[in-house]
Amino acid sequence: MVGQSKILSDFLVIGSGIAGLSFALGAAGTGTVTVLTKKDRKESATNYAQGGIAAVTSEEDSFDVHIGDTLSAGVGLCHEDAVRLMVTRGPDAIERLLEWGVGFTPLSGPGGGWDLGKEGGHTKRRILHALDQTGIEIERALVAAVTAHPRIQVLEYLIAIDLITSAKLGRAGEDRCLGVYALDPARDEVVTVLARATLLATGGAGKVYLYTSNPDISTGDGIAMAYRAGAVVSNMEFIQFHPTCLYHPQAKNFLISEAVRGEGGVLKRVDGTAFMKDVHPMADLAPRDIVARAIDRELKATGDDHVLIDVSHRGEEFVAKRFPGIRQRVLEFGYDIARGPIPVVPAAHYVCGGVRVDLGGETSLRGLLACGETACTGVHGANRLASNSLLEAVVFADEAVRRAAQRLPDLPAPPEDVPDWVPAPAVAEHEAVVVAQNWDEIRRFMWNYVGIVRSDKRLARALHRIELLQEEINEYYWNASVTQNIVELRNIATVAELIIRCAMDRKESRGLHYTLDSPERDDAGGLHDTLIVLDPDSRKPLLTEGPLTSGPLPRR
Repeated sequence: MVGQSKILSDFLVIGSGIAGLSFALGAAGTGTVTVLTKKDRKESATNYAQGGIAAVTSEEDSFDVHIGDTLSAGVGLCHEDAVRLMVTRGPDAIERLLEWGVGFTPLSGPGGGWDLGKEGGHTKRRILHALDQTGIEIERALVAAVTAHPRIQVLEYLIAIDLITSAKLGRAGEDRCLGVYALDPARDEVVTVLARATLLATGGAGKVYLYTSNPDISTGDGIAMAYRAGAVVSNMEFIQFHPTCLYHPQAKNFLISEAVRGEGGVLKRVDGTAFMKDVHPMADLAPRDIVARAIDRELKATGDDHVLIDVSHRGEEFVAKRFPGIRQRVLEFGYDIARGPIPVVPAAHYVCGGVRVDLGGETSLRGLLACGETACTGVHGANRLASNSLLEAVVFADEAVRRAAQRLPDLPAPPEDVPDWVPAPAVAEHEAVVVAQNWDEIRRFMWNYVGIVRSDKRLARALHRIELLQEEINEYYWNASVTQNIVELRNIATVAELIIRCAMDRKESRGLHYTLDSPERDDAGGLHDTLIVLDPDSRKPLLTEGPLTSGPLPRR
């Protein structure tokens, strides 16, 4: 199938996490589906999710309480229409996951029901989980369902390069997404993948930062491609840093789940002193932005490289049963979470902004939808409530399926004369070293200048550096044969610029965006979304303010 010059289906899904596979399973009831993923089909951020999925399934909980917790975490910037949709459709989303074969951890005993966890920002127990490996279980079930479906084909190890649009091809009329050019590294060729409707579900952009909990695939591909194609992007200043990643030189990006604090884990200084009780009324269960900043302050004040998290007081039997995966992993590095504290630090974790979509997952570009971490639905506002991300992905994938099915009759098949990719000359050997240098430089200055704490001067320096690097990267891209490294470098540079420009535009501190020059919230001028779009004439970014609603988006 890959060897053909063009691949055509009704729906193209770029990404194979919970959002993309949920959409694929739903859309297959309407038409043929091609799923494109740049690794094997199970490699996604979903696979690394430990904590669980938030939904109202207990009589002790309610939709209003879950909505209230979400709005509180989002610090005034959540779209209440999107939050209400997500929460009220939550039980249906859980039922779909169960139908697809996901096995959540049940309560022990004769009463039945689910073993519900509690995480930061939640006032009720509502986190369904599969022990501490929820993402692995969800991905296993969805991959099995997709693989068995006769109307879904999955193309692995293809790297999306850029979206194909009618405007880029010089076609008259309303601009429309037609598909994507994708690199097949094994055959060293670029494949043209066309569809009547395309869904971006490529996950997040943690690799823009030096330290991240994300897998290596998280290079912001969908956000970058959508922006270059002219779609509106929103709220990129709000990058969530997970407070607790294991601190060890060989641990790379191993996350210590929010559920550890939900089950009584306490953050401590290296000397053993607990500190969150002096920071927030919810202490260690405060929202992630507050906890991450508190840890950052402690590290700067003490000069220590890490803080500690300690859940050993719950007893070895409980910890071993509730967190078997985490315990086994940290044992490999010489720590035992069941017997004492372990070292942790914050790391870039989740993009609360993304490609702007309405309640049906549509972007401002006809024929293009987005879902999951790639999209900005408005649910998360200025800070994501723990374990809402998996729920958002399933709920809005279902909404996108409905919308795409409605649109399909008005979206004819892409024209047969879409040109094939024109390759550039072979890349010079020394340029691989330059690409690696640029990749490292971006990730380091983004961590230092555009991280947990920012300032006007740091942001200005970051913008200056990214503008210079963009010139070099574009030169490589247009004058060398395309490789995965160049594609991903170009994408992290694009996303880095979006984060920087959105952060410079917000002259206040709110949620995940904290700046030393404007440390207070500005409820008079800050209650808006930050919108950024590539001007089609000047090819320069345009920033505007958007309303806090997920209504239909105007198309250019």
